[in-house]
Amino acid sequence: MQFFVCHFLLLFSFSASLHAVFCLNSDGVALLSLSRQWTSVPSSLSSSWNSSDSTPCNWVGIECDSKNNVVSFNLTGYAISGPLGPEIGHLRQLETIFLSTNDFFGNIPEELGNCSALKNFDLSSNRFTGQIPGNFKYLKNLGFLSLFSNSLDGEIPESLFRIPGLQVVYLNDNNFNGSIPRNVGDLSEVVTLWLNGNRLSNTIPESIGNCSKLQELYLNDNNLVGVLPESLNNLENLAYLDVSNNSLIGSIRLGSGNCKNFDTLVLSFNNFSGEIPPGLGNCSSLTTLAIVRSNLTGTIPSSFGLLDKLSYLDLCENHLSGKIPPELGECKSLETLRLYTNQLEGIIPDELGMLSNLQDLELFSNNLTGEIPLSIWKISRLENLLMYNNSLSGELPSELSQLTYLKNISLYNNQFSGVIPQSLGINSSLVQVEFTNNKFTGEIPPNLCFGKQLRVLNMGLNQFHGRIPSDVGSCSTLKRIILKENRFTGVLPEFSKNPVLFHLDISKNNISGAIPVSLANCTNVASIVLSGNKLTGLIPPELGNLVNLEKLNLSHNHLEGVLPPQLSHCGKLEILDVGFNSLNGSIPSSLSSCKSLSTLSLRENHFSGGIPTFLPELENLKELQIGGNRLGGKIPSSIGGLQSLQYVLNLSHNGLTGQIPSELGNLMYLEQLDISNNNLTGTLAPLSKIQSLMEVNVSYNLFTGPIPESLIKLPDSSTSSFLGNPSLCVNCLSSGSLTCFGNSYLKPCDHRSTNLRGLSKIAIVLIVLGASLSLVSVLLGLVCLFLLRRRSKQELEISAEEGPSSLLNKVMKATENLNDRYVIGKGAHGVVYKASLGPNKVFALKKLVFGGHKAGSMSMIREIETVGKVRHRNLVRLEEFWLRKDCGLVMYSYGVVLLELITRRKPMDIDIVGWVSSVWSNTKEINHIVDSSLKEEFLDSNIREQVIGVLSVALECTNKEPNNRPDMRQVVKRLSNMNMNPPTTIKCS
Repeated sequence: MQFFVCHFLLLFSFSASLHAVFCLNSDGVALLSLSRQWTSVPSSLSSSWNSSDSTPCNWVGIECDSKNNVVSFNLTGYAISGPLGPEIGHLRQLETIFLSTNDFFGNIPEELGNCSALKNFDLSSNRFTGQIPGNFKYLKNLGFLSLFSNSLDGEIPESLFRIPGLQVVYLNDNNFNGSIPRNVGDLSEVVTLWLNGNRLSNTIPESIGNCSKLQELYLNDNNLVGVLPESLNNLENLAYLDVSNNSLIGSIRLGSGNCKNFDTLVLSFNNFSGEIPPGLGNCSSLTTLAIVRSNLTGTIPSSFGLLDKLSYLDLCENHLSGKIPPELGECKSLETLRLYTNQLEGIIPDELGMLSNLQDLELFSNNLTGEIPLSIWKISRLENLLMYNNSLSGELPSELSQLTYLKNISLYNNQFSGVIPQSLGINSSLVQVEFTNNKFTGEIPPNLCFGKQLRVLNMGLNQFHGRIPSDVGSCSTLKRIILKENRFTGVLPEFSKNPVLFHLDISKNNISGAIPVSLANCTNVASIVLSGNKLTGLIPPELGNLVNLEKLNLSHNHLEGVLPPQLSHCGKLEILDVGFNSLNGSIPSSLSSCKSLSTLSLRENHFSGGIPTFLPELENLKELQIGGNRLGGKIPSSIGGLQSLQYVLNLSHNGLTGQIPSELGNLMYLEQLDISNNNLTGTLAPLSKIQSLMEVNVSYNLFTGPIPESLIKLPDSSTSSFLGNPSLCVNCLSSGSLTCFGNSYLKPCDHRSTNLRGLSKIAIVLIVLGASLSLVSVLLGLVCLFLLRRRSKQELEISAEEGPSSLLNKVMKATENLNDRYVIGKGAHGVVYKASLGPNKVFALKKLVFGGHKAGSMSMIREIETVGKVRHRNLVRLEEFWLRKDCGLVMYSYGVVLLELITRRKPMDIDIVGWVSSVWSNTKEINHIVDSSLKEEFLDSNIREQVIGVLSVALECTNKEPNNRPDMRQVVKRLSNMNMNPPTTIKCS
């Protein structure tokens, strides 16, 4: 029935302009009213919607039934902007509303519940907000509902899932929260249910198993918890299931039912436990299986070999172990195989070479060994081969260069060797080549960029040699070039215009010649590292044109000339390192423009002209290395303005004079300071204000006065940090709360004499110990004395003819005729070897070289003759000796004398070195180590500190590295000082 509106317009509250409308039916009037609320309408629509028409049936996007009632309203993709007004509820005969992909906003009108004939409703891809109207429960004929990609929120009403004929539901990509309605199982006709991309929480209802016609279920990207319902196995028609990116737990209980229709199964990014169910091998229609980063353990089921339609298998980033099942080679449709970042081991099965459709093979970050099977190199469709971070080995076959589709090959961090096929790149358009950290040799193939698509070339940490191909410099598509730590020679290639190069590292090679000016053609490069080569000449001023440069490291080369002031144009520069070259001139003041600098290293050059005063303008500077130059002058007070300095301030070896400015104490974040090897004077008092210091070196200057207590206690400094300052001293308090260093390099500031009590047991031990160590150093003379008494002027030679003793024969055999690997120490007079003849028969054998100096050997004999009469149970016992014309061998018991004296234990009873080291490192309690009879004397803090000092010497003397042990002269001197002087070790608190 047609309604006319000549006198009834006000009844519908329409605008006054509609009074002129004659004969347009009510549906048309409702549509015009809707359109007047839209702020943006395309001309094709506005020109078509004519108010003078009697019906809207010929308007764009409108369809009517035989009675001129609007039944279809379809304006999809018309770029309409505005709200959807309540007038939509007047279109009572509407069956289809398609308004997707526009710019509608506001709430979905409640009045839509009046459109009871509605079957298809699509408002997707707009900006609707608010909740799903409760009146939707009246849409009993609704079969298709699509509201995806809006900003709807609130809970999904249970009433929606009671609509009996609902078949397709797209509510994905909104902000719905709460639970999936428990009555989801009432959707008996539903085929497609997409609830992904919301904020749904709680568990997946078990009733989902009642949706017997369900084919597509997408619940991914929510906050779902709990386990996968076992009722999912009831869904025999289910083809697509995606529950990825949730927090699901428990085992994967799938594959036990009829899963013949399964096409896609995505369970990634959850917290499952247990193994992959072998039953999934029964899902014979599977084309896609992805279970990424889901905490899976166990092995990959061999039953997967039954999935001959599987084209995509991704099980990466789990904890899978065992070997790659060779049965995977039966998956003849497989195009992508990703098993990376697991714990797979063993060899790569040769059967994988049967995957003739394979394009993407990613097995990196496992424990795979052996070679890549030749059959894999023959898979003609291979595009991506990522095998890095394994223990693979072998050489690359020539077949590699025949892979015409190959784009990405990453083999870094393996043990590959040999020469790379030189034709690699000619037959393919390579994008990424990563061979870093292997054992490749030979030259880099000259045509890697032949296809003009190469973006990444990482070949560092190998044994490549020869010149860097010109192809590297002329490749305008390269973004990253890493050739560091090889054996390249020759000069750097010329660089063509390259606006995409971001990172260049050719450090630690043998590159010579000048830095090419053409490097400035890489206009957007952010990092250039050419350190550790043999580059010569000047630093090109053209590098200042690289306005995006963040890091420039040219250190450890042979560069000369001045530092180009043009570098100040690099406003983003954060790290500038030109250390260890031969640069000269003054430090350019233009560097003050590099406000982003955090590290400035100009050390070990020939810079002069004083420390620049502009440095405080570098507000982000955290590390300043300008030591080892010829700067001269005083430390400027402006240095205190470097408030951001944190890691290092190195001003050493510069010929600096004057005193430390008090402003230096303002560097409140500084951790390491080196002002050594200068001519600085005054006291160290300004440094006591830097509370952040962990290490300081002021050695070899002219400082005077006491060392501040705070510097003595720095965790990473040592006594050597203060050497070469004769007038420095240490305050030593009688209370022992602050003690001196355990050495003789620094004198105490308090020179008062100390009234010693009677000699204690510890003092006696120290005296005896000092005497014993002195005697060790002159054992050679004792040997000679004994020899003279036994042989009276006869020279003995170690030879079979003169009948060496059986002990000598054993010792020579034990040391493999004095092989260097038995050396345990070297001194001024010879080399000491360790000879082990049994568990309790360990000797030290010293080979003495006379070099024909008879006077020297006689002098030692006279000294030994004097002290040879001394006998003491703590002295090292001489076993045997042999002399010849030019050298001699002295053998004595190999014991840990110091530790024996302190602990009164024998090395044959326990591993005395290991025991003492363990107890001291774990407890720092001397009481747990010394003999109990000595503990009573620890009431005297001086005695206690002396014993700790002896222990320190003992542990140094038994260091596993012979080169780290002190020589005998140092040991005797330190022990003597402990006995004669006040305590000189820092007491830890």
